[in-house]
Amino acid sequence: MPQLVKTPDTILMGLIGAGIGASRSPTLHQSEGLAQGFPTVYRLIDLDVLGLDAAALPRLLQAAEQTGFQGLNITFPCKQAVIPHLTRLDPAAEALGAVNTVVLKNGERIGYNTDWSGYAEAFKVHMQGVALDRVVQFGAGGAGSAVAYALLSLGVKHLTLVEAEISRAQHIAVQFASRFPNATLDAVSEAALAVQQADGVVNCTPVGMDKYPGTPFPTAWLKPAQWVSEIIYFPLETPLLRDARALGCRTIDGSGMNVYQAAEAFRIITGLTPDPQRMRGFFDAC
Repeated sequence: MPQLVKTPDTILMGLIGAGIGASRSPTLHQSEGLAQGFPTVYRLIDLDVLGLDAAALPRLLQAAEQTGFQGLNITFPCKQAVIPHLTRLDPAAEALGAVNTVVLKNGERIGYNTDWSGYAEAFKVHMQGVALDRVVQFGAGGAGSAVAYALLSLGVKHLTLVEAEISRAQHIAVQFASRFPNATLDAVSEAALAVQQADGVVNCTPVGMDKYPGTPFPTAWLKPAQWVSEIIYFPLETPLLRDARALGCRTIDGSGMNVYQAAEAFRIITGLTPDPQRMRGFFDAC
């Protein structure tokens, strides 16, 4: 009688967001799962393709639960909109008011945020020695709150948040003031002078993605001694990074944040220990 071999359960994950067709998340998660011996399926749930918006989140979460998803990644424009539909939050996600990872288990929907730690880890690896006295950050949405938290954790002394809806930036400034008492935070809607006086500039808006071409501010404001950071990773070289590099600025693209946040999300959803360097290789091979 032939011997029966029990195969591992399939890992079923996905990503909810808008304009995510170029995402490398499927490659990262599926390849890491297979490398650990688990058949892995990672689905893109693209709101644009489906003709939906964030109002569809309750239906999408329910469908994921009913079809056996272990977890989901969440991206623009749903990182904050998803929170009311979750049963509880990890402390970091609660502090940030943004979720990029949801575990679906035993009838619960548990929200986590791995964006902040992913950004911080990538910055520590690739931007050692840069000045952190004055930093300007464009964008105060879900990803913006995570990056602001990471920047302050890295030791930024003065963080200026730039946001067209200034109340969003003001909310982050007030929210983090007590958590980082040695730092100064302010919120503005116009930022020419702040950029010119900054050590570094971070883009946390979607401007620069294929769907939102352009730069978040006139790059003529930049100076060669500054550093510039993107969290966008498709495309890897945004117009902002291209112009900054042409000026001689030190730059970091969004690939490192994506890899490190993905590794932590993989660990949270699957309970398996990922290999971030292996996942970086998968990213580069895309």
